Amino acid sequence: MALYSEKVMDHFRNPRNVGVIEDANGIGEVGNAKCGDIMKMYLKIEDDIIQDVKFETFGCGSAIASSSMATEMIKGQPVSEAMKLTNKAVAEALDGLPDYKMHCSVLAEEAIKNALDDYNKRKAE
Repeated sequence: MALYSEKVMDHFRNPRNVGVIEDANGIGEVGNAKCGDIMKMYLKIEDDIIQDVKFETFGCGSAIASSSMATEMIKGQPVSEAMKLTNKAVAEALDGLPDYKMHCSVLAEEAIKNALDDYNKRKAE
């Protein structure tokens, strides 16, 4: 069996939503010192709907694929739905990740939740 699914390879080779949103109203960053992966998520939210999402990821192929898939999963979604995103859902959408790479999907979930928390803090100000 191949180590990575075709979906993982596709999102690694052709990542979606890469970049920066200059006027983002939600930004989340996470890192894992053990593996060296760093993810930064940018959200543009209007009327509690995620209009745009971009990411910058420094890391392995699984980290890039997880970031790409996670952004695809929340784009166009209400904030309340995006908050429900789990690393398990990201991994399943990628047709699985090797056990020792599951932390990449956890980072994607955490980066998005941090960006949503940032959005909620800014909105409350």
